[in-house]
Amino acid sequence: MKFWRVPLDADEIHVSKGIVYILEDRCKGCGYCIEFCPQQVLEFSSLFNKMGYHLPSVKKPDDCLNCHYCEIICPEFAIYSVEVTGEESEIRGQGSEKHNETGS
Repeated sequence: MKFWRVPLDADEIHVSKGIVYILEDRCKGCGYCIEFCPQQVLEFSSLFNKMGYHLPSVKKPDDCLNCHYCEIICPEFAIYSVEVTGEESEIRGQGSEKHNETGS
């Protein structure tokens, strides 16, 4: 989208990007992270965790702004995001990121 004017400090503003991690064993499938994500980064996957709950998955990893809203709204502390650094941005193109409590 092209705007007819640009803020004077547009070159100075750094928009951070993030990687979303989901702790699969903690998730209870409430969907708050999916429903309230301002960038619509998440969606329900077809996977279930060991308790039988549908897990969220990352559908648009490049759109995450690392706002941490998913962390704030999750009642089970099952999701978090981490700011992307230069070397992580190369890895990021390989698909959605998931992480479980065991670290694998």
